[in-house]
Amino acid sequence: MSRNRSRGRRRSGNRQSSKPKVDLATLTAKLSDYTPIQPKERIRLETDRYEYIGRIMDMFTPISRGQRCLITSPPKAGKTTILKTIGKAVHKNHPDIFQLAVLIDERPEEATDFRRKMPFEVHASTSDRSSSNHIKVAEKAFTIALEKVLEGKDVLILLDSITRLARAYNVEHTGSGGRTLSGGVSAGALDIPRQLFGAARNLEGGGSLTIIGTALIETGSRMDEVIFQEFKGTGNMELLLDEELVLRRVFPAIDIASSGTRREEMMLDELERKQTPLLRRRLMDQSPVEGMQWMIKRLHDSKNNQNFLRSIPQL
Repeated sequence: MSRNRSRGRRRSGNRQSSKPKVDLATLTAKLSDYTPIQPKERIRLETDRYEYIGRIMDMFTPISRGQRCLITSPPKAGKTTILKTIGKAVHKNHPDIFQLAVLIDERPEEATDFRRKMPFEVHASTSDRSSSNHIKVAEKAFTIALEKVLEGKDVLILLDSITRLARAYNVEHTGSGGRTLSGGVSAGALDIPRQLFGAARNLEGGGSLTIIGTALIETGSRMDEVIFQEFKGTGNMELLLDEELVLRRVFPAIDIASSGTRREEMMLDELERKQTPLLRRRLMDQSPVEGMQWMIKRLHDSKNNQNFLRSIPQL
């Protein structure tokens, strides 16, 4: 009996069909021909009353086209689930945005799951591949993204993770003759990862590149801590996942009090500008666990964020 040797090998769809035409350095340099302006055009993530991640992010960490967003996460806190939720929401609410997922040093089965479930391009270099392959895959994806941005399109990259990409550059940079800094990070090894993350911007008279990247914290690795500190403060949105919430099995494990977006007042509508500060003050009086449990209950009882925010004075 003949066997179908191809079974299980075929990857669904054309998730990695784009091919870059110009090298990454040339495209990065061309960004300087445009004036970067504040992100203003909102990316809405709310889709369903029971999809709490998008609803919470819309209120407390709003995203606009051209932002650099950092999701800081301890192990097993649900960062990949959050990225998937964001990807699906953007595909549904903003089909004009070209999306790519970039998975670096990822578990092979997780990469397969991403490819099968995400309705957009997925560029993955799994944990069994070399650091040079991690870099090659990431740079190809960024090249594709920047080509489209310079053509006037709006692009979103979901990067998981900045930490692992930085590790790969550090491995390739080690032995180049430079100094070694704290945590075993070679001097200059993080220059290109910073440039890639910094490429996210809203171009006046052009397109935009939004990057939502994850950074690992509380891993016990000094190198990971150094990498996180290098990127902390370089974005204009930070979503912090909380270890206590993870231990208590409360998801999404978002520390609302420690999360936020710079210049969020430019993105929020009138109701959000009025009510979100009241909601933040209420949550500040509670622990992250109590606050998230309270939020989940209230969101469950309201059909959408507008309905929920209008109810705040009566809470």
